[in-house]
Amino acid sequence: MTKSDTLCINTIRLLSADAVQKANSGHPGMPMGAAAMAFTLWTKYLKYDPSAPDWTARDRFVLSAGHGSMLLYSLLHLTGYDLSLDDLKDFRQLDSKTPGHPEYHLTPGVETTTGPLGQGFANGVGFAIAQKYLSAVYDRPGYEIFNYNIYGIVSDGDLMEGISSEAASLAGHLKLGNIIYLYDDNHISIEGNTEITFTEDTSKRFEAFGWQVIEISDGNDIEKISRALKSAKEEKSKPTLIKVRTEIAFGSPNKINTASAHGSPLGADELRLTKTALGFDPDKDFFIPEEALKVFKDAGDKGKKEKSEWDKLFAGYSKEYPKEAEEINSLLKGNFKEGWEKSFPVFSPEDGAMATRSASGKTLNAIAEYFPQLIGGSADLEPSNDTFLKKYKSFQPGSYEGRNLHFGVREHAMGAILNGITLTNPLIAYSGTFLIFSEYMRAPIRLAAIMGIRPVYVFTHDSIALGEDGTTHQPIEQLISLRSIPNITVIRPADANETSEAWKTALSIKSGPVALILTRQKLPVLDRKKLASADNLSKGAYILSESKGKPDIIIIATGSEVHLALDVQSDLLKESISARVVSMPSWELFEKQSEAYKESVLPAKMRKRVSIEAGSSLGWHKYVTDEGMVIGIDKFGKSAPGDIIMKEYGFDKDQIKIKIKNHFKL
Repeated sequence: MTKSDTLCINTIRLLSADAVQKANSGHPGMPMGAAAMAFTLWTKYLKYDPSAPDWTARDRFVLSAGHGSMLLYSLLHLTGYDLSLDDLKDFRQLDSKTPGHPEYHLTPGVETTTGPLGQGFANGVGFAIAQKYLSAVYDRPGYEIFNYNIYGIVSDGDLMEGISSEAASLAGHLKLGNIIYLYDDNHISIEGNTEITFTEDTSKRFEAFGWQVIEISDGNDIEKISRALKSAKEEKSKPTLIKVRTEIAFGSPNKINTASAHGSPLGADELRLTKTALGFDPDKDFFIPEEALKVFKDAGDKGKKEKSEWDKLFAGYSKEYPKEAEEINSLLKGNFKEGWEKSFPVFSPEDGAMATRSASGKTLNAIAEYFPQLIGGSADLEPSNDTFLKKYKSFQPGSYEGRNLHFGVREHAMGAILNGITLTNPLIAYSGTFLIFSEYMRAPIRLAAIMGIRPVYVFTHDSIALGEDGTTHQPIEQLISLRSIPNITVIRPADANETSEAWKTALSIKSGPVALILTRQKLPVLDRKKLASADNLSKGAYILSESKGKPDIIIIATGSEVHLALDVQSDLLKESISARVVSMPSWELFEKQSEAYKESVLPAKMRKRVSIEAGSSLGWHKYVTDEGMVIGIDKFGKSAPGDIIMKEYGFDKDQIKIKIKNHFKL
C-alpha cells in the first residue's frame, strides 16, 4: 500500500467519523473498518460517472449495510457527485441529502434505500437479474450495451437475516456471475462479538449456494482485495462473495474492535486521538488533503471517459440496430409501445364466471407484447396466481431473455428482488403469491413505497372464500395492513373487467407500488350494458348501480362482495327500499379524486351507508360515517368450502339484508 493509498483511505475514515461526531449520532465503526476495500473498489474497479449518475451502463453499488451510510456519502463527495462538504456536515439533519441510512432519489449516486439488514443484499440480486435480462434482449455482437456488474458491501448482520439466504440461494441457482459482494467480516454487532450468535461457516454456506468465495484475512491489504475483485470480474457463472476480515473503527486507539463503535460517535477526545494516530491534524475537522482529493477526482474522471466511450458505442449500435436502439430510448424515457391502451382485454357475461386471478392472467398475456419492460413471476405459486407469460421463456441460465421469473418459496427475497429489478430503468417487475403471504414481503413493500418505485404485486386467494385451506391461509387483516402503508395503491377489483382496468391503472402509476387483490373463486362478469363502465376503476370508487329514485342507503363493497351488494340491492328494492351500490376497489385512488367527485359518489348528507368486505372492519368507518354499518370480519377463519364459510360468517344476501334493515330501522 502506497502512502497515497493510506492517505486516501484515512480520509474516508475521518470524514465519516467527523460527520457522525458532528451529528452526535450514527455509525462510525463500519466506515472506518471498511474504508480500504471501499477505496479499492471505487478507485480501481467500479464503473460510474459522477456527472451522469443515471448512466444506463454504470455498475451498481449497493451498501446493504446501510448503517454505514457515511462511507458511501464520503465516497460520493470525494469522487465528484453532487454532494457537497456542507452536505456531509449536515449528516442526519432535517431535510439533508445525507440521511441516517441511504435513501434512493434523495442522494445522487444512491441506487437503493437500505438500512433494514438483508434488503440491499437481495436488491442486488434484482439488479443482477435486470442486467442479465436487458443484456440478453438488446446486446448484439460487438455492442455490449448493458455490460455492467453489481457490487455491494454486506455485513455480518446482512448475512444473519434470512432474506440473504433466500436471495443468495436463488442467485447461485441462476448463475448470476455479475454479482460481486464484499463481506465486511468485522465480527461485531450491537450486542458484542458475533460469536454469541453467529458461528457458522459462512464460506461453506455460500459455496453450497453456488457462489465463488474468496477469503482475505487482512481488511487493509488492498493488493489482495484488488486481486480478489479482478478474479470476481473474471468469474462469469458464479456470484462472488469476497470475505474480508476487517476491524471495526480501525484507527481508533480505544474503540477499535468494540461494539460501542458500531452505533455511537467516537467522542470528541477519542476522535482527536484517532486523527493523531492516522497522521492528521486533530484540530481540523472535515479535512481533505489535496493529494487524496486528486486521486478520487481522477477516479471520477476515469468514469466520465468510460461514459463517453459508451456513448460512442451506443451511437454505433443505433446505426446498425436502429429498431432496437429506438425501443431502448423510448423505454428509458418511460414510454409505452404505441397501441398499449387498446391491448387490455374486455370481457362479457357470455364469457362465463371467472376468478379475478384468472382475469389477471388473461390480461397479462394479452398485454405482454406491448410491454417488453414487464417481467415477473411467482413464489412457486404460478398455477394458482396465473402470472405466467405463455409466449415467453422462463428466466434461467442460458435463457436470460426469459420474462418468467421463478422465485421459489422465497417471498421475502422476492419482494426485495422485485425492488432491484424495478430500480433498473426501464423495467417494471411484478410478483405473485397468496395475499396471506404478503406478510413475508412487508419490509420490501414498505421500502418500495418509501422509494416511490412501482413494482406490482399480484395477491390472490384474497379472503376466507378460498375455503378449505383454513385459518392459516385465509387473510383477515392483510387488506387494512397494506392500506396502512403510505404511498401504496391497493386495488381489489370486482370482476374480470375491473381486473383488466386494474392492470391498466397499475402500469400507469409511476410513483409507488400497486397491490392487486384477487379472488380464487369464480365471479360473474358484470353486465356493463346495465351497470357503469369498469373504466371508472381508475377513480377508486364509482356508482356501479344507481338506486331507483333517491337512495335510502348506500352500499359500498369491494372485490367479490360487490356481487353480493348487487343482490342485496335487488332484494331491498322488492321491499321498496332503494339502495345505491358503489364499487370501491381502491381507497387510495378515491382519495385522489376531487371533492366534487367524491361528493357525487358519497354525498355528505347521505349518512345511511353500509360497507361489505370480507376482511377486517378497521378503516371503513371513514366511509360509512358514524351512523353507518360495517360488515366485515374481525376474527380468524375456519376450514370449510368457500361458499359454506362465507355464509357462516354472514356473507349472504339474506343475512346482510336483515342487518341493514335492523340497523337503519327500514
